[in-house]
Amino acid sequence: MNIKLTDTQKIKLLNSTDIYGVMQQVLLRENKIDRNKEHFWTIGLDNANRILYLELISLGTTTSVPVEPMQVFRIAVQKAALKMVLVHNHPTGEMKHSQGDIDITDRLLQVGRILGIEVIDHLIIGEKAYNSFSDTGLLQQIQESTRYVPNYQLQAKIKQEAEKIGAQKEKLNLAKALKGKGFPISQIVELTGISEEEAKKLKPKKA
Repeated sequence: MNIKLTDTQKIKLLNSTDIYGVMQQVLLRENKIDRNKEHFWTIGLDNANRILYLELISLGTTTSVPVEPMQVFRIAVQKAALKMVLVHNHPTGEMKHSQGDIDITDRLLQVGRILGIEVIDHLIIGEKAYNSFSDTGLLQQIQESTRYVPNYQLQAKIKQEAEKIGAQKEKLNLAKALKGKGFPISQIVELTGISEEEAKKLKPKKA
């Protein structure tokens, strides 16, 4: 369900405080009965972080809310959103995230990567407080997770890392050879792209 925003709410979101400023008003507009249920919203943004839409994806119970990735990204694709903020409320007022909160963030982040829509934050909100996954560093940890990464992407990532390691070894071998031939450190750095510190530590490779 699309949530109508006033002109003053259709702002450029610069940080989690801006997001909460909008979402707190949305939550407080709900009647008391619905405020005691978990909601899951998404905010779609353009490349400059301006709000394109605010969508209520699902309304759950007092302790949980079901979320399907297809529902989350359907509107995002239709509205050509490039970024997305996930938001859900904890009626108890407890702002601590659960493992379920982490898992759904991970799943949606991976789907977003495939579609080219970046998930930039997930806020847990209450009537008087909020918790930002981005601010606490949790989002960055989830971004490094491979739990929900499709196998083909995981294999490509491993291959890419292996290629990087191989390329670095080639650079170091070349640097050792150059050092063995008496090339100055400055030229070794310029020719191989390794750091000056690395070049100084290398043992020369005898010809």
